[in-house]
Amino acid sequence: MTTGRFFKEVELPEQKPYDNGVLFPAVLAPNTNDEEANLCAFEHAIRAEKSWLESNLQRRGVILFRGFHVTSPCDFNRVVEAFGYPELVYAGGRATRTKVVGQVYTANESPPEMKIPFHHEMSYLPDFPTKLFFFCEEELESEGEMPVVLSHIVYEQMKEKQPEFVAKVEEHGLKFIIVTGDDDQSSSIGGRGWKSTYMTDDKKVANERFNLINLTPLIN
Repeated sequence: MTTGRFFKEVELPEQKPYDNGVLFPAVLAPNTNDEEANLCAFEHAIRAEKSWLESNLQRRGVILFRGFHVTSPCDFNRVVEAFGYPELVYAGGRATRTKVVGQVYTANESPPEMKIPFHHEMSYLPDFPTKLFFFCEEELESEGEMPVVLSHIVYEQMKEKQPEFVAKVEEHGLKFIIVTGDDDQSSSIGGRGWKSTYMTDDKKVANERFNLINLTPLIN
């Protein structure tokens, strides 16, 4: 286990071992008493120990923070901004989302019975996010978890079970064809219409914004 000046690593029963017993994800809690682990102290610790946190993130893939006083979207936005990463504007994304505050959006507004498969966020775009933050404001009594998986483990298993398919993908790449309507379809996990996707009602402007992110415009 690893420990920073403000953070300590803890274990949860839901963690899974990989690569000679390394637990996924990393789970960090305050390395101090509850009164000292306030939001301001958390923000300061993120800035002070950012290099240490990024090193853990690089090695472990995901960091789950537990036991910190983050109780609202505004609190969460302060945590996100403490890391100092540039914001990637949500243009071209397929999920229907609503901006809550600052850099915080709802995750997905499709019905709860809809299954969301494992995916890389906005991987079909040339400019995709390299880091994501998630926050649970209200815990459900049952279900509602957000599963995460290590991509390189999936890749290794795919290459072992389907080597020819993986070789073809590596040689030729992938082509995404997205069919969308004018308006958002809340019944679909990827039902965002082109108007909200590119923040315009004008097809000409939408096609121009397609070009800006190196996509082939097909709005007719």
